[in-house]
Amino acid sequence: MALLIQYTLIFASVLMLVALGGCFSEHSGVINIGLEGIMVIGALGGALMMRYLPTDVSAPVMIVMVCLAAVLAGALYSLLLAVAAVNFNADQTIIGTAMNMLGTAMATVIVKAINVAANPDDVSSTIQYVEQKKAFYFNVGSMELSWFMVIAVVLLIMSHVILYKTRFGLRLCACGEHPQAADSVGINVYKMRYAGVIISGILGGLGGIVYITSGVSEWKFENGVAGFGFLALAVMIFGQWKPMNIALAALLFGLMRALSNVYVAFDFLAALNIPGTVYNMLPYIISLVVLIFTSKKSRAPKAEGIPYDKGSR
Repeated sequence: MALLIQYTLIFASVLMLVALGGCFSEHSGVINIGLEGIMVIGALGGALMMRYLPTDVSAPVMIVMVCLAAVLAGALYSLLLAVAAVNFNADQTIIGTAMNMLGTAMATVIVKAINVAANPDDVSSTIQYVEQKKAFYFNVGSMELSWFMVIAVVLLIMSHVILYKTRFGLRLCACGEHPQAADSVGINVYKMRYAGVIISGILGGLGGIVYITSGVSEWKFENGVAGFGFLALAVMIFGQWKPMNIALAALLFGLMRALSNVYVAFDFLAALNIPGTVYNMLPYIISLVVLIFTSKKSRAPKAEGIPYDKGSR
């Protein structure tokens, strides 16, 4: 049971961070389908930082530096969507899809090039961080928890406050609901949409490094992030673009994902003789079922996905 709770919390942290990123982007009026690619690039930034940082640095320094590398990589990569969607009025769905394809391919090429440069016989796309990973975990009783869980909870509270209690958040939401009205009162819609997309890159990149360090000590980047970016989109929609609802949805989906890791530890589940692949499919099956029953009632920002034309009213 302790292992189930541990995995549920770590997977819920990933989904919550990435879904919150999508929430900020869509509240600004930009659909971010590219969360999967952003996660991969954020994971790459954090993994490279772990690879090149000395193993004897203190845990707080390791955590801060890896998080900074991940959020910076995610934010920079999200600029592809911001420039294309805001400046060139490109189709946001197509750009996001391209970012997902490019992210995994680019990360694979970069890691292989780094590995070959260090050892010509090593053509893998794997980065190891056995010792470095220990800085992110601490024990509470029989459970091993991650500092990323604490960071995720802090960012959840900050997201709620920023969106609903600050001038910036209210302006951001106005740009996703009625950008022309926002512009008429002096709000720069283009800047707010840039801000929303970059924040989604920051949170998505952080979610990427949390994902690849959840239980493993190395990552093969050609595997990507197993659809977690799309799963986070389902969490965001199920949570109705509201941070606290997103957190609850993330716990549900995180539980479904955790079952695929620990089902063999439960005798009653093991006795069912259900193949492990079925448990691996559970989060995605649940997401389809949930979206079927909730999509009609979903209340997305009215102007999401619509390029802003300053001349239209």
